[in-house]
Amino acid sequence: QLLLCIFTFAMVLVPEAKDQSKAAKGRRRGLARPPTATPALAWALDDPYTSMADYERSIQDMVRQLRNSSELGDTKCQVNLRLWRSNRRSLSPWAYSINHDATRIPADIPEAQCLCTGCINPFTMQEDRTMASIPIYSRLPVRRLLCQVPGELGHKSSGKKCHKKYQMVMETIAVGCTCIF
Repeated sequence: QLLLCIFTFAMVLVPEAKDQSKAAKGRRRGLARPPTATPALAWALDDPYTSMADYERSIQDMVRQLRNSSELGDTKCQVNLRLWRSNRRSLSPWAYSINHDATRIPADIPEAQCLCTGCINPFTMQEDRTMASIPIYSRLPVRRLLCQVPGELGHKSSGKKCHKKYQMVMETIAVGCTCIF
């Protein structure tokens, strides 16, 4: 019976371990088997920020916080280690301004603006212009107001009135700054 157990173990469990080991080696080389399930999709369905309304509400909250703070007027090229916000602790500090566009939803989006031409030297805490602060961009989904004039693209020509329609587009916004040589 003991021999039968060892034989079963060797035939069933050892090849499975070899397959897992091969999969791990393949991932290290950049090769991976396609997943059998889609865990990202399952996660996204439980995510509270998947709806556009929640996303737009979070941006409105950021804009409201920015307007209520004194940060909009502070444009000094300096690091403040007492603040917890990363934009003021960075060696390439940035401030936020409000990017306003009435033809987009959300109309107001916080946008980063680099405060230094150079970068803060961590040893002297002074600006060093041998390096440069540059913005980091990200593409954000927004709804843009498009105006379709009747008579164009199959519409009946019943006048020059514009039919307002929003379309989802990706917009490039500066979200922070970083240092480069």
